[in-house]
Amino acid sequence: MKFINKNTLLSLCLFFLTTAIVVGQEIIQDTVKTKNAVVDLKRQKIDGVIATVGDFNILDSDIDKSFLELSSQGNSVKDITRCQMLGKLLEDKLYAHQAIQDSIIVTDDEVKSKMEEQLTYMVEQLGSMDKVVAYFKKSSEEDFRTDLSEIIKMNKLSSSMQKKIIDAVEITPEEVRNFFKRIPVAELPLFGAEMEVSQIVVAPKVSPEERQKVIDKLKEFKKDVQEGASFSTKAVLYSQDPGSSSNGGYYKMNKKTPFVKEFKDVAFSLAEGEISEPFETDFGWHIIYIEKVKGQDVDLRHILLVPKTDDQSLKDAKERVLQIKKKIEDKAISFADAARTESDEKETRSNGGVLINPKTQDTHFELTKMDPSLYSQVSNLKEGEVSVPLIDTDQSGKKKYKLIMVTNRIEEHTADYGKDYIKIKNLALKEKQIEAIAKWSGEKIQETYIKVNGEYRNCEFANNWLKK
Repeated sequence: MKFINKNTLLSLCLFFLTTAIVVGQEIIQDTVKTKNAVVDLKRQKIDGVIATVGDFNILDSDIDKSFLELSSQGNSVKDITRCQMLGKLLEDKLYAHQAIQDSIIVTDDEVKSKMEEQLTYMVEQLGSMDKVVAYFKKSSEEDFRTDLSEIIKMNKLSSSMQKKIIDAVEITPEEVRNFFKRIPVAELPLFGAEMEVSQIVVAPKVSPEERQKVIDKLKEFKKDVQEGASFSTKAVLYSQDPGSSSNGGYYKMNKKTPFVKEFKDVAFSLAEGEISEPFETDFGWHIIYIEKVKGQDVDLRHILLVPKTDDQSLKDAKERVLQIKKKIEDKAISFADAARTESDEKETRSNGGVLINPKTQDTHFELTKMDPSLYSQVSNLKEGEVSVPLIDTDQSGKKKYKLIMVTNRIEEHTADYGKDYIKIKNLALKEKQIEAIAKWSGEKIQETYIKVNGEYRNCEFANNWLKK
């Protein structure tokens, strides 16, 4: 939970950021292939510089570290060759080299947060940190953390540079139309069965006493920090935000970052070193500490506390949602009008409760790609049927009741320009982004000092790393 508007949450998530750790990524199609005469690059050799990109050297051991990184993400590496991994490293170094030229910064806190996330996963899989260290054949936990930290920082620089390139790509309606016209009728994509869904949310009321208790606690934290206590430590110990508490409440944001309005308004009203007064969002109550202001970017820490609701408040919320359901079923009010007047969810209230798919930014949810929890709630509903009251519990433990209705079911169909414009636009934009990445890579390879050494020159690359 990052206090991000639900309507835009994962459209900016940006699957492009995750591609930096996946070999054979779809956006940067620089898959490396060995020649028919397979080069035996697995034999033992003295570790040395096998390639150089700008100011970055690539050691033979860096390939092993990259295999470690992929393994730590739970990815299989059995079908990846060392030539393929070198191609990926060359890409990463090129992006990272240019990221530094463009003054893109990756903070230690960002690296630490990602590393702790990955270490938690590995410990869960293997049982203990000692077993993790042994599994990856490292001499100590410190050495293991050092290697993993270097890889994570490089990946973050690389993915940030990729994102910068992609974010600059825009597409016009005319380009979308031309893209669609170029697709042969026999090759038009097939879109799966979809549905449109609306919801009404009823949150239990928080007593004035509980609300004041939380406000007072946050004021106490602020006073302690002003007297010398660590804000980061307070966040680790007390914040109920699962997305940031482990790294001391840290977030990096600018005015385009899709956090909820209340959070952004407070963050950008503060000076460097200042701590806010307690303020409320739909997620709970917060205080923010501004750590650094760097141009349009702000490094901040925050603490979230969620007021508790008692059993009676929860019962009252259920009773209220049952009354709303009865009014809708008795035709006294439409579902959309009930959402506008009765729902406690700001993001959907204004548009009659209609849910926006965070991946596509339209109102259609493809059944095979729907979030499992939402699918389980709507899969058995008929069109126009109102669900029974459903209780949701978020990651911080906050409970709420909701009603869900499937407003439209759309059968599997061949792409239609009028009906599927948003999906077609996304496909056209993706193609244009791929072209932009390819053009950028080609230009930067020519401008940048790049050298591949020894037997790795026998690898066959899709990109012109050898500058033949």
